[in-house]
Amino acid sequence: MSGLRIDHVGKTFGMFEALKDIDLDFPDGRFICLLGPSGCGKTTLLRVIAGLETPTTGRILLDGVDITAVPAHRRGLGMVFQSLALFPHLSVGENIAYGLRIRGADLATRRRKAEELLALVHLPGVADRPISQLSGGQRQRVAIARALALDPKLFLLDEPLSALDAKLREAMQVELKLLQQRLGISTIVVTHDQREALTMADIVVVMDHARVQQVGPPLEIYRNPVNAFVADFIGTSNLLPGVAEGQDTLSIDGIQVAGARPHGLARGSKAAISIRPEEVVVHPAGEQGPNRLPAEVTFVRDLGASVEIMLACARRELLAVTSPRERPDVRVGDRVVLELPPAACVVLPS
Repeated sequence: MSGLRIDHVGKTFGMFEALKDIDLDFPDGRFICLLGPSGCGKTTLLRVIAGLETPTTGRILLDGVDITAVPAHRRGLGMVFQSLALFPHLSVGENIAYGLRIRGADLATRRRKAEELLALVHLPGVADRPISQLSGGQRQRVAIARALALDPKLFLLDEPLSALDAKLREAMQVELKLLQQRLGISTIVVTHDQREALTMADIVVVMDHARVQQVGPPLEIYRNPVNAFVADFIGTSNLLPGVAEGQDTLSIDGIQVAGARPHGLARGSKAAISIRPEEVVVHPAGEQGPNRLPAEVTFVRDLGASVEIMLACARRELLAVTSPRERPDVRVGDRVVLELPPAACVVLPS
């Protein structure tokens, strides 16, 4: 079997449970993001995979081989730490080739490998520079090149872009994804930034309170969250509380709203409709139709590429996002009707 298997892994530190029964399978060659808020267990899971922490329960298997007891330096993995951990007293090339030097590679081999990797990360000709002369983005590329120098089976990155400014961060997200595609190496990135995960990942693992909440492709998780936490954490979501009625409907303030699929909840159970802001349609007051709720405009913000409309609806604040071309002619204080298309509505247990 090819790939990474995390077999019912748990991890405790004294009385604190950092990981609870994590059970995951990742095929070879995928880009995986461990996503969640601070303290959810994602970095602990990455450290267990890397061999920097020993699981209290469960096993780690790589390509069908149990590596749970294998020391970190013998697992054949490459890792980029959040701090980058570059050696300030070594040149760029010496940093990249450090692992090769430890393994006894000769100077010519180390130099050639460093130059190859610098070209790969778009930093040719800087092998002899001190680390102190590099920008933040350049240091990030050097750390990535160093982790790739030993041709790892698995590439691990712990919040690798968190110290970069917004524009450089977005550029590096694309570069990292393109690099992974070019090399075909299995890559796992820890992040708390949902935009970063949606940009880079083939598979997103959403974590909270030491447990996996949902696993899947980014768009699947975005469009079909399994619970209110995932809906709220991945992007922006409107959550409208109600009471379960038929197989796929909720009663919200006495108005029936249908969802995209049967919810399986008992009649009368508390639940909520989740709908993304770009799916909410704003109509003039008085327009009738299914899945429509009365609302009042409380705020309008024109962001150039999009228009955000805040609305008071069903004792909640909702957000609708539209393009300037499709912008409805509304102002603060206007009474309107919101259409919630059934295909965009996901019913979640309360």
